[in-house]
Amino acid sequence: MRRLTFLLRPSWVILALVVAGFAYLCFTVLAPWQLGKNTTTSERNQRIADSVEAAPVDVTTMLGGTGQDTEWRRVTANGSYVPDSTVLVRLRVLDGAPGYAVLAAFQLDSGATVLVDRGMVAAAPGGTRPPEIAAPPTGPQRLEARVRASEGVDPKRVPTTEDGYRQVYSLDTAQEATVLGLPLTPIPTNGGGGYLQLAENQPGAFTPVALPQLDAGPYLSYGLQWLAFGIMAPLGLGYFVYAELRARRRERAEATTESGTEPPQPATVETPAAEPATASPTTVTTSAPATAPDTRTPAESKKLSNEARLADRYGGSRR
Repeated sequence: MRRLTFLLRPSWVILALVVAGFAYLCFTVLAPWQLGKNTTTSERNQRIADSVEAAPVDVTTMLGGTGQDTEWRRVTANGSYVPDSTVLVRLRVLDGAPGYAVLAAFQLDSGATVLVDRGMVAAAPGGTRPPEIAAPPTGPQRLEARVRASEGVDPKRVPTTEDGYRQVYSLDTAQEATVLGLPLTPIPTNGGGGYLQLAENQPGAFTPVALPQLDAGPYLSYGLQWLAFGIMAPLGLGYFVYAELRARRRERAEATTESGTEPPQPATVETPAAEPATASPTTVTTSAPATAPDTRTPAESKKLSNEARLADRYGGSRR
């Protein structure tokens, strides 16, 4: 176990905590997030595909239901538009240009009032103002539409009245009921209250909102990638530990091998006898101080070299 004491160093402890935290997030947050989006998208695509083949039903049959799998269902609605109930939804895009979604209230023959999305209109030239919005037709109407779930509300974006129209930032039945002052009946959906989105060529319809592409997207592959990352991170840490142990064994083996080698004996050099000095002019010379010979053995030099290398790697002596 003494071989593993280096794992108690702060650098190794921090690395282990980071790897453990990353793996935990991969398995409990990141992978479930992407796999959940894949499940939601697949269920939506299936409902849209089923609605294309299914015959439309009367919307009143859904008002008292649980809302299970009702979004995207094709329905019919009989009644009339409520006068002066136009509301515009800002920050929409139509053919790559600024636009508005046009909403109106529709009173069913049963007495309930539902919210209807009449479709999209392009903004006036300049892209900052709505165009003139034609009022919906009066009198009894029969509409064909799809059930859609409300988008929800951003509390930071409050409804306004500009250019003669009530304007909001999201398509939400509860908010539009407050803006219009009408008791709108939300159509039950999986996500809460819903509304009607008009199909093409319906009374009072503008440009309809296109159906989303029936593509599950990359969420499944993303989820599998996060699972793979969660597995590879601990494996990578284990490989680093193994590589460190192997490097330490190799260094110890090299030090042991070189410590058993006899140090070479210094060679003896014979110097010739000095000849008698001849008279010559006095010359003053300055000799460099003698350098002490290196008396360390190769094994000691190797040990110091290893210690210097390890100090450079770990920032200090090892335990």
